[in-house]
Amino acid sequence: MTTVTTRTVTYRADNLTMSGHLALPAGAGRRPAVLIGPEGMGLGDVERGRAEALAELGYVALAFDLHGGRYLGDPEEMLARCLPLLDDPGRMRGIGRAALGVLCAEPRVDPGRVAAIGYGTGGAIAVELGRDGADLRAIGTVNGLTTGRPGEAARIRCPVWAGVGSQDPIMPPARREAFTAEMQAAGVDWRLVVYGGALHAFHHPPVDHTALPGVGHHPRHARRAWRDVVGLLAECVPVTD
Repeated sequence: MTTVTTRTVTYRADNLTMSGHLALPAGAGRRPAVLIGPEGMGLGDVERGRAEALAELGYVALAFDLHGGRYLGDPEEMLARCLPLLDDPGRMRGIGRAALGVLCAEPRVDPGRVAAIGYGTGGAIAVELGRDGADLRAIGTVNGLTTGRPGEAARIRCPVWAGVGSQDPIMPPARREAFTAEMQAAGVDWRLVVYGGALHAFHHPPVDHTALPGVGHHPRHARRAWRDVVGLLAECVPVTD
């Protein structure tokens, strides 16, 4: 096990002071990097843990903030903030670009080897960064399948991996089909994995979800989705000493 160091990084985005969680692998050389977008509730221990797990694998990882240092455990408050955000590509790009800039400014990062992954709202932001032409080597999104503005998916310059639960009422078949049709029409190297029987946020431990219908943890598929994300990174941004 390598020694991982972490620190909080603050920056401005969406007219808020954001607090991201940066995890650094052992050593002093430049490494590939991963931007991690959280579920709509915001940055919490789950995403911090994922950043640290990726740092154990040799990546510099930044789990970014959505809500100015707040974790929105109340579903109504979370939806009131996230639904307008998801309808505003410019705001999503602003949040993503600000965090990406912080990550790429870290001296340990090789700026030519950066990936973006995310979950729910954070996954939608990762894909929106691709539509905005960000210099990424891979994009991964779980439960964050949005359809962009016409023609903008052609700006995506890297493979896109997406995961979704088959029983997710928030990401129904029509939304999946619209997303994959957009990727296909743009000539993107895309993959979609549908995890049988899984609900929305299946990857997330069963906390703060009881008041949301159609949401539930699926431990087996959560482990599979994490392996799939790590496999995407190993393929597109491998760690080499």
